[in-house]
Amino acid sequence: MKNLKYLTLLILMGCQTIFGQSIYEQSQEGNKENLPVHEYTLTIKEEMVNKAGKEVKGMTVNGTIPGPTLEFTEGEYAVIYVKNEMSEETSVHWHGLILPNFYDGVPYLTTPPIAPGTTFKYEFPIKQNGTYWYHSHTMLQEQSGVFGSIIIKPKEKTLDYDKDLVLMLSDWTNEKPMNVLRNLKRGNEWYQMKKGTSTPLNQVIARGAFGAQLDFWRQRMEGADIADIYYPAFLVNGKEVIEYPEFQPGEKIRLRIINGSASSQFWMTFGGDTPTLIAADGKDDVPIKRNKTFIAIAETYDFIVTVPDEGKIEFRAMAQDGSGSALAYIGNGKVLPAEILPRPDKIEMMKKMAKMDMKMGAHALKFQPKKDERFEMKEEYGMQMDGMNMDTTGEKKMNKPKDSMKNEKIDHSKMDHSKINMEMSKDSKMEKDDMEGMDMFSEYNYDYLKSPEKTAYVKDVPVKKILLNLTGNMNRYIWSMNGVPLSETDKIKINHKEVTRITLNNLTMMHHPMHLHGHYFRVINKNGEYSPLKHTVNVPPMQEVTIEFYGNEYGDWFFHCHILYHMMSGMARVISYDTPRDERLKEHPISGLINEADMYYTWAMLDAASHMTEFNFTTSNIRNQFNVMGEYGWNKNLEAEVTYERYLHDYLRVFGGVNIENELEDSLDELSTTAVVGVRYLTPFLFNLDVRIDNKLRPQIGLSREILIFPRTAIFGTYEYQADFGWVNDLPVKDNFAKEVVWNAGIEYFISRNFSFMASYDNRFGAGGGFSVRF
Repeated sequence: MKNLKYLTLLILMGCQTIFGQSIYEQSQEGNKENLPVHEYTLTIKEEMVNKAGKEVKGMTVNGTIPGPTLEFTEGEYAVIYVKNEMSEETSVHWHGLILPNFYDGVPYLTTPPIAPGTTFKYEFPIKQNGTYWYHSHTMLQEQSGVFGSIIIKPKEKTLDYDKDLVLMLSDWTNEKPMNVLRNLKRGNEWYQMKKGTSTPLNQVIARGAFGAQLDFWRQRMEGADIADIYYPAFLVNGKEVIEYPEFQPGEKIRLRIINGSASSQFWMTFGGDTPTLIAADGKDDVPIKRNKTFIAIAETYDFIVTVPDEGKIEFRAMAQDGSGSALAYIGNGKVLPAEILPRPDKIEMMKKMAKMDMKMGAHALKFQPKKDERFEMKEEYGMQMDGMNMDTTGEKKMNKPKDSMKNEKIDHSKMDHSKINMEMSKDSKMEKDDMEGMDMFSEYNYDYLKSPEKTAYVKDVPVKKILLNLTGNMNRYIWSMNGVPLSETDKIKINHKEVTRITLNNLTMMHHPMHLHGHYFRVINKNGEYSPLKHTVNVPPMQEVTIEFYGNEYGDWFFHCHILYHMMSGMARVISYDTPRDERLKEHPISGLINEADMYYTWAMLDAASHMTEFNFTTSNIRNQFNVMGEYGWNKNLEAEVTYERYLHDYLRVFGGVNIENELEDSLDELSTTAVVGVRYLTPFLFNLDVRIDNKLRPQIGLSREILIFPRTAIFGTYEYQADFGWVNDLPVKDNFAKEVVWNAGIEYFISRNFSFMASYDNRFGAGGGFSVRF
């Protein structure tokens, strides 16, 4: 019977109706004639809004940010009209809802984009209950305000509480989101300076962490990082501080908390009595008294609190890096304050990690762009996963080494509960504080979540194991899995007869909340067969999390980091059941989605000083970069260069171009134009190495480096040496003009993201000072 079921399913998926929609999908969309229909209309507009003390252009849903709460009852049929009144296309994804693939809302992958001036009709049966949310899946629109909450009531109430209150958390920037991402792509440190989370050299030395800093530099990392972006405001339901005095003493309130941020994760604390956590990501869990709780981006948590007889509960959501908080007050009277957590100590984190001799970081870009080694554990990543199985009783047993993570069929009676075995130097000894260092991220685990019912699959179902290393490059802001960004990968094929087990191994210093569309997965924790079901899971730095799900869907589904800027920079995959593509997407090829992760970003900088001026222009995507550079000294020395470079790897690129410079000192009468080719390489300790040769066979080597020495002050320098072996006889003579060696050194003080003061000395132009402007 089972084989017959699968055969029938495959036949149905292969049969297309005259409308281009599979019979199987039609059956999944449900028969709305037998269900009560609940309709909404959402209108998305571009409007001026003020969320952080400044009027800027935002995107509203029905005139508000966040958009309205959509309320349903399990068993209804949802019909939602989305009207696009903006000047650009948009979309809406129904986060956490199990629904037909065509209405999942990822433009070009599952759903057509909603063109300006048009309306799209979403419709699907409501098969679940709980707390969910919706948001745009087009570019960076979610950051601009296209998001809102969803409440789905059960058919019969099972929990004891009086009222609901949605608390939607979000972050807000007054910058255009695309400018934020462009600033990250150029490697600008301004956001860390602005919010006071940078680790300048003076503080590192004062804390006795210079050795740790050298270790980070050796591994091509500036230092420990927590959050990328400066936000002037963190919000609860669109406000930095919001009051709910209408709730009366003794009432039990179900707080439905949603992290709808683009890039911020929060620690939540509550004043008054300890609240009861009852659900996560829409699924009920065994109730537990819990106050301090981490909520990753795109997660939802439900708590029940009782309004006190005297006083009001303070709810505090503190940004993970300590750069700000959002507050909500429930009830009346004196404030019952929530705990304020200390700001994370990034320098102490660096010291602990260096002492453990951890190999940090992993390649975000590989030499072989279309080879996704997701089934291999590579020693180059610096970790070995000596897997440990957890059986249903909680007893741990050693897994098979090395090949245990390859694509194989295994007995599912053992729950994989792998832990990272950090690579230690041969002579290092584990001391007590070393062990504490290894647990520095342990408070982010999910062991407090336990399903009230068994979630384990039957023992005879085969399991396919997949390893996804989470990889990234902060210097160029490229994020990937297994060193392969979305634009260079294949689809991950899912067999509907198997359980798919994915080990997410985070090899970066950032947290990554990973979300799988259209599915719930088990997050394997200490509760074994009662491990919780979620749709989003946070993977802490240098740790791993194992998830698994039974492949009983169809079509293609998105799997990605829910930090919006990481997703847009390549940390995403397509999970595919390898079924026919919906004919309604015929005019919307998947390349429309893929190209979002491989866009060109352009920036420029102008230095204007008393002794010289310099202009740099760059436009770059993941593999390709074009550069224009021009320097002019007031002593009439000139150099200009145009190059194209191709990234072969994170740290290595080849380039070619044209160089123009004057051959006589203090004169522009004779200009030399030469063709140049070479390689550029980011060395350990973060030196930029440039090795080249021109068409006159003159080799040249150059080094450059910039170091942040005070919170807003950096020093920089370059050194170039060009050799002339006389291989070409007609070279012009450079009388008294020693251009074979060029060097400069300077200092820069950052006033804002786009403006700074600078002073420098250049052996061609002399000494002087001025300002830098970034575009």
